[in-house]
Amino acid sequence: MIVDVQRGAELLRAGELVAFPTETVYGLGANALDPAAVEKIFVAKGRPPESPLIVHASSVEEAQSLVTVWPDSAEKLARRHWPGPLTLVLPKQKQIPDRVTAGLPTVGIRVPAHPLAIELIRRAGLPVAAPSANRFAKLSPTTAGHVSRSFPDIPVVDGGPTPVGIESTVLFLAGPKPILLRPGMISQQEIENLIGPVALGGSIDGPHASPGLHRRHYSPHTPLYLGAPPATGHGVVANLPAEPFACAAALYATLHKLDLEGWDWIAVPMPPDTPEWAGIRDRLQRAAAS
Repeated sequence: MIVDVQRGAELLRAGELVAFPTETVYGLGANALDPAAVEKIFVAKGRPPESPLIVHASSVEEAQSLVTVWPDSAEKLARRHWPGPLTLVLPKQKQIPDRVTAGLPTVGIRVPAHPLAIELIRRAGLPVAAPSANRFAKLSPTTAGHVSRSFPDIPVVDGGPTPVGIESTVLFLAGPKPILLRPGMISQQEIENLIGPVALGGSIDGPHASPGLHRRHYSPHTPLYLGAPPATGHGVVANLPAEPFACAAALYATLHKLDLEGWDWIAVPMPPDTPEWAGIRDRLQRAAAS
């Protein structure tokens, strides 16, 4: 069900769900300040309660209003990378419901770099909580058609294919040192060039400080293999670009297409273990986990 931005904003204000494009993937949005609206996201996706949601704002200033601490590192990163595919985890204001944050005192926030996302948030007049618009742990959507296959009854603002193609980098800034929780197309090296050393996230026990940290995630229905394909069955090797940004943009769309073709398996050559490929490697390793 395709709707325009104005109708999408009206639905968000009414406590309903609306899928919309960001530069990364399509999000399944709800009023981030309304616990009942947020609950609809968890029910629709089948999302476990320990997985928090990212809150999308229309400006740096709006994002700042949602947190209690805004360190110098956040200022530097926001001014350089927002709007863009970077989520910062900071101590939340009381107005952010615990349902958004899995009960944690922190919230992941970002300003998306898609004109329709910004317009939607501005017209709604409220921050929008939005995970990817797919069933939990399945392939993320990069077109409105992908969303509609998962949620045929949920309104979608159609912004065409998303240009980045994988989810945002997530950086924890609510402790004594920055921690990279989820890699993305803004690399650890780029972040360290601005704010200094960044640690890598460790094991998880209990609620997650970032979405996308379950061992199996981003998975097609067809079994996915990394590197050498299996010797049995009828499968296909995904043909993906050799440049990281082009590969990220094509990754989910390619897997969605192959997933519909009825193969016994899909194989993907493993990308290089270098900083610019870290986000893609993370998505593939989780997608292939058993």
